[in-house]
Amino acid sequence: NGKRRVLVPVLPARDKLPPRHQLDLTSSSSLEAKSSNYFSALDATVEDLKNRAQILIDKINEGRNKDQALMKNFNESLAKKVAELSKILEARMYCMYDEHNKLLQERLQELPEIMDRIGELQSELKQVCQTVVTVYQDICVHPDCA
Repeated sequence: NGKRRVLVPVLPARDKLPPRHQLDLTSSSSLEAKSSNYFSALDATVEDLKNRAQILIDKINEGRNKDQALMKNFNESLAKKVAELSKILEARMYCMYDEHNKLLQERLQELPEIMDRIGELQSELKQVCQTVVTVYQDICVHPDCA
């Protein structure tokens, strides 16, 4: 949240404190006991924070592991789907090849007949050209006819 929470050890209320005349502030053992209690409470608070931080880190790592497993599963599913679609596409491609091969085969079977017909037309064209040449020569040799 952006706000820092500071844990402060709870001190006894003023009315729970012993009267001043009962406090022995000069006694070092009394001060040591109070500071020892304070630091042990502080240590417990720090230890609690460490434990809570570790729990959060563990949850984050657990979430990351779940994310990685999810991505692995997604990639495997995606690869399987792509392989299936690739097989379907390949099958369709070979069907198209078969259709085109049939058309090509029909055309190739017609080709010799067409080539023969072209040969015949060439021969006829040569004869026509020869006839035109002969007629032209006859016209040029006999200029009186022109």
